[in-house]
Amino acid sequence: MKIATYNVNGVNGHLPVLLRWLEEARPDVVCLQELKAPQEKFPVEAINSAGYNAIWHGQKSWNGVAILARGHEIKEVTRNLPGDPEDEQSRYIEALVNNVLIVCLYLPNGNPAPGPKFDYKLQWFERFSARAKVLLDSKTPVVLAGDFNVIPNEIDAYKPERWVNDALFRPETREAFQKLIAQGWTDAIRKLYPDETIYTFWDYFRNAYGRDAGLRIDHFLLSDEAAAMLKSVAVDRHVRGWEKTSDHTPVWITLG
Repeated sequence: MKIATYNVNGVNGHLPVLLRWLEEARPDVVCLQELKAPQEKFPVEAINSAGYNAIWHGQKSWNGVAILARGHEIKEVTRNLPGDPEDEQSRYIEALVNNVLIVCLYLPNGNPAPGPKFDYKLQWFERFSARAKVLLDSKTPVVLAGDFNVIPNEIDAYKPERWVNDALFRPETREAFQKLIAQGWTDAIRKLYPDETIYTFWDYFRNAYGRDAGLRIDHFLLSDEAAAMLKSVAVDRHVRGWEKTSDHTPVWITLG
């Protein structure tokens, strides 16, 4: 089963790119983030015409997550991250697809840091880690996929010294990520490519993609049951070079 994650940075504005990539890559499951569309504006007809069914949690202007599947039923579990009933930001959706529990997340950016947005990021991270522990203890194949807005290590950033004060790379953020990993999750990219420089995001400014001045912030974390099935990992970095594309590029794994 080929499972992908892709921060589309606007599902309607970048719909032609998304559809082109779906046709080219033909993943079985896709986790999308940053839809930037309210619930009723999600392009479900176009997605269905491309061969995918979908569930989504939209939000006007910002955020928004979705899970697409080709040839498989999507059994939604929840679209609310437990721990804060007043949190209205649509950043989380969880579903069972082909006996694998898929978690699609868009973790808060947190900038500027320090500040209220950074506090929210860390609070959200804490809630997410608590939920992840529950899922890990279920002893079923679980895939946590999405834009974590975390640069885990120096190897994951072009010129990491420039990011030391950024919310994506601050010690508190990296520590939260490592605590999550320490629960027993496997970082799929680092499992197969422990020492390679691999990026998933290139800013729109200063010719970042052309200079390969990127970041690795889109991740797959796998439970032991899912990690045992891991066959391959890849980054479709060429999609970042397409016209009118997202600043992220698709990442995918295969389980078998």
